[in-house]
Amino acid sequence: MSELRSPTEHWVVVGLDNGGTSNNATVLDSRGIFLVDRLVENASFVQEGPEVAIDALASAFVHVLSLTGTPLSAVRAVGLDTPGPTDAEGVISSKGATNFSAPEWRGFDFRAGLENKLQLPVIYNNDGNAAALYAHHQFFGPRAPEESSISAIVGTGLGGGVVVAGQVVQGVAGMGGELGHVHIPMHGLLEVDQPLPECNCGFSGDAESVASLKGIEKNLLPYWLTRFPDHDLNNLGAIAQAAKQVRSYAEKGDPMALRIFEQQAMALGRLFTIAANFTDPSAYFLGGGVVETTPQLRDWFMGVVRANTVLREEQLQRTSMALVPDLDMAGARGSAIAAMRHINAATG
Repeated sequence: MSELRSPTEHWVVVGLDNGGTSNNATVLDSRGIFLVDRLVENASFVQEGPEVAIDALASAFVHVLSLTGTPLSAVRAVGLDTPGPTDAEGVISSKGATNFSAPEWRGFDFRAGLENKLQLPVIYNNDGNAAALYAHHQFFGPRAPEESSISAIVGTGLGGGVVVAGQVVQGVAGMGGELGHVHIPMHGLLEVDQPLPECNCGFSGDAESVASLKGIEKNLLPYWLTRFPDHDLNNLGAIAQAAKQVRSYAEKGDPMALRIFEQQAMALGRLFTIAANFTDPSAYFLGGGVVETTPQLRDWFMGVVRANTVLREEQLQRTSMALVPDLDMAGARGSAIAAMRHINAATG
């Protein structure tokens, strides 16, 4: 498959996925064809503050246009996604964020800043919502406007999104679809003597406190190392480094690592069960490091998630569970889809 396709005379939108270390860019033309089928990345420089970060995004924008042979005059809008917390309009939290730690980021209007730089309409989503939108459209195709879905993406935290009738649910403050901070039942998931897990957001017993890398580091691994005192990871020193090794041990069938991943899968199943009773979606999508693994571990993990997603018979007959596709490109592609939808709605 060729990496690039000619845009010919069609107008386009550009999708920009901003992350803690890199930006990813894509171009979507008016026929619904992505002109890039690989990662097109550059450094994001977000730790250096808004001005430098916006310049880096502008560079990503210019680079992807050059790469695809697309003239600036063909671009009608830009889709942008960033990590949170932000509001629905792309304003960074007044308390800052992990990826936006410089004081200048606090309360900064990221969407407006990029719009002023590019002099083009910028449509904003957080990164979880953008990936959820792409998974939804990729899975359902022409039926996307008629269907609903839930996406959970396990990374450092637990992101994702809710799509109802083809539309991302953002909510009044942009906090819609924050699946990681939904409280889930812990009875039967935790061992009798296992402490209630705590989340960095301040909650106890939410989905992210279990199903995330931070959940492993802060809650699951410290407990399970007490149950497996002779485990190799007890000798690694820093718990943050040990947490990053858990998946590789699980891939080798390590009992302790598999128990940790089982608890994460159970948590995701319980989260999907709650979602089923709120939105009754057509599909459940799962992405992140827990499923970017060996086929054997991925299939086992998905099986545990399914077993812990309690659906009624009527729902089982009509729903699907699948992986978020092209996860490394999903943010940029979802952002481009959001921009395309904005243009199409505006032009009737």
